[in-house]
Amino acid sequence: MRKKEIDLVLSLDKKLSTSLNCLLPLTALVLFFRKSYMEKDQKKLWENILASLETEISRANFLTLFRNTSIISLDQDSITIAAQSSMIIDLIQKRFLDTLTKTIAQHVGHPVQILFIPKIVSTVQPEDDDSPLFAQEIIRTKLPIGHLPRVRPDFTFQNIAVSSSNQLAFVSATTVAKNPGSSYNPLFIYGPTGVGKTHLMQAIANEVYSQDPNRKIIYTTSEEFTNEVVEAIRSNQTQNMKKRFRNAALLIIDDVQFLAGKDKVQEELFHTFNILMDHGAQIVLSSDRPPHEIKKLEARLSSRFSGGLTVDVEEPDFELKTAILLIKAKKFGVDLPINVAKIIAESVTDTRTLEGVLLRVITEASSMEGEITEQIATRALNGKKPEQNHFHADDIIKSVCEYYDVKPTQIKGPKRDASLVRARQIIMYLLKTELKLPLVEIGNALGGRDHTTIMYGVEKMGKLVLTDERLHEEIMGITKTVRG
Repeated sequence: MRKKEIDLVLSLDKKLSTSLNCLLPLTALVLFFRKSYMEKDQKKLWENILASLETEISRANFLTLFRNTSIISLDQDSITIAAQSSMIIDLIQKRFLDTLTKTIAQHVGHPVQILFIPKIVSTVQPEDDDSPLFAQEIIRTKLPIGHLPRVRPDFTFQNIAVSSSNQLAFVSATTVAKNPGSSYNPLFIYGPTGVGKTHLMQAIANEVYSQDPNRKIIYTTSEEFTNEVVEAIRSNQTQNMKKRFRNAALLIIDDVQFLAGKDKVQEELFHTFNILMDHGAQIVLSSDRPPHEIKKLEARLSSRFSGGLTVDVEEPDFELKTAILLIKAKKFGVDLPINVAKIIAESVTDTRTLEGVLLRVITEASSMEGEITEQIATRALNGKKPEQNHFHADDIIKSVCEYYDVKPTQIKGPKRDASLVRARQIIMYLLKTELKLPLVEIGNALGGRDHTTIMYGVEKMGKLVLTDERLHEEIMGITKTVRG
């Protein structure tokens, strides 16, 4: 080949290489836009599928189970769908898999295999989204030995249902738990009884503890804090008491409204508060009202309570109550039909009463050895409540004491013998299920016990009565005696 021809070939080869190099980023760009369009197409497809599903099932089922699902991938043979939790996936598969399969096939053009994966959803809910939001999948993990006293290990962020009524408080609590002492200090949560304030605060304690079990965490109620201060003064042990609270990395005090009018206790808390803040410790407080509305609370303490972030928790809406019922039923190992959850949610106002009614429904279904039905739920909600007013808390306490041969003074006293604890918790359970008393009232009837103690006792007996036949018979016998 002559030199002129060789130079021409080399020149063409160089131009071709340059052109190919230019095409490489262009090819990548084409692939990127192709992927984007595919994602948009899949998103649009899923929106159309959801629109069809909404006409096939009830609004409550759609909002609870399908509203926050999304499509992850789609190919010729299968579709992968992300749902909020394994519980939601289980409910969809049990109740609506046929409907979902049929609807997807109509939009895709042929049958495909449906695959599910759980996802952790955002804690920030769109303003126009009024559906319940399961914060994360319920994960049952064993916490290390020596778990926090007074804190329930099942009160975690993973099993809190979130909606617009508690969304801000939930986000604030999780932020504090991730970086205690660095933001929102103090965190002050307020709201009426039974909206989940204690759950949020104990979830903070559990989260911080899971990160570092050696970190000093104190969870207490205002009543317990008051008792410790009074006892320290009485026994001349104030230095030990101060050391205990002022060395905490996280101090959580529940129901601070009960500190009103207790000058010595408020003074001690004021100084403890200042020292903890100076040391970078995190403080979390709760009340049934904002700091400035707590009467007989020192101005300097009210000012410090308001110095961080103050958030409120409102009464739960219908969707949130439905979500809470499903979560609690799952925790009890019970398959609660969504229609039954809806009936209970429509009739009950606060979350604590929700749990009491749910336990009653579960107990009645268990005693009849059948499934939970709408009829059982209706009977539990609309039973002969007026007749129950013929007896009172003292009648239940008296009947239980006579049955177990103990004295009411022992039941209301501090002793924790096994026989006393069992009788005491049975009373808690009956006062809640038979008289529907608030936890605080039950605590007062039993010697001024804290509402979290009552909650634990009611829940424990509610579980045992489903599995312990002897206990079930004892409670039924006591109930018949009380009712005459």
